[in-house]
Amino acid sequence: QVQLVESGGGLVQPGESLRLSCAVSGSFLGFDNWAWFRQAPGKQREWVARITIGGTTNYADSVKGRFTISKSGPENTVYLQMNSLKPDDTAVYYCNTVETGYSWGRGTQVTVSS
Repeated sequence: QVQLVESGGGLVQPGESLRLSCAVSGSFLGFDNWAWFRQAPGKQREWVARITIGGTTNYADSVKGRFTISKSGPENTVYLQMNSLKPDDTAVYYCNTVETGYSWGRGTQVTVSS
């Protein structure tokens, strides 16, 4: 019965920023390693960022230096800060665990266009 609800997406111009949120219900966030994924039109879902139980992070080369993944135990929420956005970042963004793999949420749409 774990539910994942992504939010924070929207339409922005190149170079602008967005902060995505993943609200987790039905489980304590601190029990799992977490990740963000994205799926662009006509492409497969790809991994973007990870954060471990202990707080270690890593990123796909395409977003390294621009995106930051973080989490809040009291809020039971995973975040993705996205800076210097590019048109190629346009996609539906999803969160999930690395080790358990809960049912996918609906994602949140990010559109970067001038």
